[in-house]
Amino acid sequence: MVLELTAEQRAFQQQIEAFARAPSGGLVALSNTVMANNMERVHALAIRYGLPAVYSYPIYARTGGLVSYGPDNFALFRDVARYIDQILRGAKPGDLPVMQPTRFVLAVNLKTAKALGVTVPQSIFARADEVIE
Repeated sequence: MVLELTAEQRAFQQQIEAFARAPSGGLVALSNTVMANNMERVHALAIRYGLPAVYSYPIYARTGGLVSYGPDNFALFRDVARYIDQILRGAKPGDLPVMQPTRFVLAVNLKTAKALGVTVPQSIFARADEVIE
């Protein structure tokens, strides 16, 4: 049985193939709904074409991406819970300060590095919050 690719899947494949043709190509994959819905496909294509890829959230490294660096979602959820608590206690949302992430996570996937033939420098391991084996 042969599965047909959707137009979106073909577009992903074509874009990743284009990156792979570029000299010293790599992939910086920013997070959005389309990316989140196709993360396994993007990981597989990046490995297929030998593209080192960097992602914006740890979930991408945990699911097969090479490296991710981005906000710690659990810390963000705690901050949101504090906001909700303040609002439920009577604070006006417009009076609350705008918050930005304060904790970031660097994750490295060794299995993907091996599949790509990439040697991860020790300096990255020293800084990594998460090393996925």
